[in-house]
Formats: sequence, C-alpha cells, structure tokens
Amino acid sequence: MSGEANKYDASQIQVLEGCEAVRKRPGMYIGSTGERGLLHMVFEVADRAVNEVLAGHASCVDVTLTPDGGVRVADDGRGVRIDESGTSGISGLEALLTRFQTGPGTGGRHDVTLGFCGVGPFVVNALSSRMTAEVRRGGARWVQGYARGVAVTPLTEAGTSTGSGTTITFWPDADIFGAAELSFDDLAERFRELALLNKGLEISLTDQRGPDESRAVRFRYPDGARDFVTLLDEQEETPVHPRIIGFEREDPRMAGTVEVALRWRDSQEERLRSFANSRPTIGGTHERGFRDGVAAALTAYARERRLMTASDPDIEGDRIGEGLTAVVSVKLDDPEFEGSTRGVLGDAAVRVCVEEAVQHNLGRWFEEHPERAAAVIGRINGVRRD
Repeated sequence: MSGEANKYDASQIQVLEGCEAVRKRPGMYIGSTGERGLLHMVFEVADRAVNEVLAGHASCVDVTLTPDGGVRVADDGRGVRIDESGTSGISGLEALLTRFQTGPGTGGRHDVTLGFCGVGPFVVNALSSRMTAEVRRGGARWVQGYARGVAVTPLTEAGTSTGSGTTITFWPDADIFGAAELSFDDLAERFRELALLNKGLEISLTDQRGPDESRAVRFRYPDGARDFVTLLDEQEETPVHPRIIGFEREDPRMAGTVEVALRWRDSQEERLRSFANSRPTIGGTHERGFRDGVAAALTAYARERRLMTASDPDIEGDRIGEGLTAVVSVKLDDPEFEGSTRGVLGDAAVRVCVEEAVQHNLGRWFEEHPERAAAVIGRINGVRRD
C-alpha cells in the first residue's frame, strides 16, 4: 500500500458535538433506541421535576402520555429561570434544554437520577422531533419551542400566571425510535418505587393514548420503606411477626442516611431490595452491612437469652434471608459506585454505619418483643441446622 493510503492524522478524525453527537450515537446517552431508551427519555425529563419536590420547592409531579405520542412532564415548583444564564447569552431555560449538564441540582443525597446516566433533558430534546417548554414564574407565563435539540422560537411571554412551575412536552423522533412505544406499566413501576423511597413525594401518571378512556395512577406513600415492604408482601405468606420493623438513621461518617424496613414470613423466599440515592442496586456495602447487622443482632440476643447453645456458631449474614422481606435505602452526599453502570455501591464507610444501625435498632426491637424475637430466632436456627 502507498504511504498516502496509510496516512492517518488529525484531519481524518471526525469530531461530533452537541445535537449531532447525540443523534449519531443515541445509545450512548439513553441506552437504546427501543422501549428502554424511551423510558429513559421520560426519566431524564422527570429528574428535574422530582428534585424540585424533594428540595421542598414543589408538591407534585404529573406525567402524561398524550394522544399524539407526546410526553408531558409538569411540576408546580419555582419554574426554570428565564433570565440569562452565566456568560452563555441565552436564558436558563434554553441552557437547560440545549446544553449538557448546565448546572448542579439540589445536590448529594437530595438528588434523584432516574435516567441512564443523568445526562439531562438536552439529550431528550436532541432526540425529539419537537419539544415545547412552558415556565410559570413571577406572575407570567413563558413559552419556547424546539426541534431536534435546537430552539426554533424565541422565549416569549404568553400571558399571566397565578402559580409557578415548569411543563416540558416532547415528541420522540420516529426517525430514531421507529415504532417503539412507551410502556405504561414500566413507567408506573419506577414511579411507584420512587415514591416509596421518598416519603411525601407525589407522582401521578396518566395515559391518554387509548381510544376510549385514559388510565391514571397516583403514588404517594407516607411511611416510606415500611410501605414498600407491605407492598412486596401483599397477599403472600403468613408473617412470623405481623408488624414491620423499620427505622431511619443519619450518620455523618458516611455523609448520609439509611432507611431500613424488614419482616420475616413463613416462606423460603428472600426478598431483599436495596437502593442508593433512590437507584436500584444489585449489591454493595449497604447490603453487606445490612446482612452483618441483622446477623449480629440475632446472635447477641440469642446468646443472651440462651436460645443458642454455647457450641452453636454465630449466625452468619448469608443465612438470615429465608422468608425475609427487606428494603435497604441509603442516601449519600457523595456515593461511590463500582463501575459505570452504578449498580454496586462501593463506599467502605457505609458498610460499618449500616451494620451498626441495623444491629442497634433490631436488637432494641428484640428486647421489646421477646416472643416475636424467639419466633424469628427459632426459625433462623432451624434453617441453619437443616
């Protein structure tokens, strides 16, 4: 081959930026161009609205699947800023919808990231055939239109408003997503989960795509993880102890909080669900700390009450799960995950803090409910000896 054919220099490198980069490789930003990607589109827009509620600036989030294939996400928060954003020369709204990660959210443990990797609504805008934004702020109503990530109308005052908030509506681009459709049930499952993990968060989901009548659900759970365990145990086996054990604790050593709820049932199945900053996890230091804390509490109480013989080995964390339903949720200012998918929590301090919190609170519950404690320990001992 000639030297010209082998030539490779900077002139042969194609640099893609902004909307062009997103539209060229959408899977890098939302996971896929199928139903999974559409779900993440909704979650990326819902992030900001949910965080407004969690920060105390809004009371609810409303998500609507419109008859013409659009998705509308509305909140009654402060309204996105419409004045100029920094040195960009454009409004805060336009910066949010046309730039990557234009600024921090409420921060740390109070932030929820529902989407693939928290890329924000700009990616949704870039992958939508059109998007409209409405901001209600300072007694006025402002609107702006976009197409494939680019503003096509100026930010315009469109009348007065008696309240405040933001409404973003987008129509996924059929050139990218083809005939893929959003699943109402999958959206409802994630929004229900989010409401269970954040007490007081209210989310409604309405599907207007049906030809006859719409479907609608509303999620709000005042008891958090306890409600989660109740839901997981719905119409299941008889519980070993009817009342759910639950507690919350803040620990500065891990710069965050832990919320735990658990109950043993007359079953062989374990149902343990863990979360870090409201994201589902498949393991990590919070799970390990939970198991070790339960095992330590069981062992200490059983030996104190002579429910185990001196020759019996300590109960191990891997043997506590038969018949156990539990939810373990940590919210951290600066979580450390193992790998880019953020499915496994890696913070070493979290394991110690969760273990101590579980051992203390479960041990106290055992002391206050000796009959229930004996039933649980008898079950665990029976499992171990089998």
